[in-house]
Amino acid sequence: MPDSLPPSGSLSILREAITLRFAGRIALVSSFGTDSAVLLHMVAQIDPSLPVIFLETGKLFPQTLAYRDALTALLGLRDVRSIRPAARQLASYDPQGRLWERDPDLCCAIRKTYPLDEALEGFTAWITGRKRGQSATRAGLLPQEQGPDGRVTINPLAFWSEADLDAYFTLHALPRHPLQAEGYTSIGCAACTAKPLPGQDRRSGRWAGRAKTECGIHMPRAMARPDWPEDLSFEV
Repeated sequence: MPDSLPPSGSLSILREAITLRFAGRIALVSSFGTDSAVLLHMVAQIDPSLPVIFLETGKLFPQTLAYRDALTALLGLRDVRSIRPAARQLASYDPQGRLWERDPDLCCAIRKTYPLDEALEGFTAWITGRKRGQSATRAGLLPQEQGPDGRVTINPLAFWSEADLDAYFTLHALPRHPLQAEGYTSIGCAACTAKPLPGQDRRSGRWAGRAKTECGIHMPRAMARPDWPEDLSFEV
């Protein structure tokens, strides 16, 4: 796997991963966010039955859920799996649904990291839509990495620019996320997503005003804190 990858090579890398290197053992994890249609469209060309894992946290914008349904139908995706947090954990640790206010890391762990780890059981690799230009924390991203969960992560769009993404949307007449027209550039849960201020990176509206920059699914799983429940330690 090369350390750099021009946009023209992304489909080839993706095809090799899906049909050869990890055939039957790879899934795409998609947020159905502002850029997601590009990677979903590529996957649909290669294998529309590839498992697509969507983390339905219970806190997403309704527009994101509608966009998921629209893209699934438009692209003919046949195995989109909407993964929800465990009802038992929500009842125990977030009964009022406001955990994000006092402990957003634990909220993400319950609503995203833990469900994703369970959903990826049986897979040895997963595909992400991360890009170097999204934020400083992703500036060193490579097309292939060893993920924090022990699996291989394939990042076909690692070196794509905003101009590359815009050109792909235009070339293939792909619909945009409804909230993009309102100024949102990176979209997660409604409570923790804001529009970025001028001059800030595309992900700056996520957990705005906090030191937090990642939800946790791309971070080491030995991420527990002393005040976290023991069964949410995510040790691997």
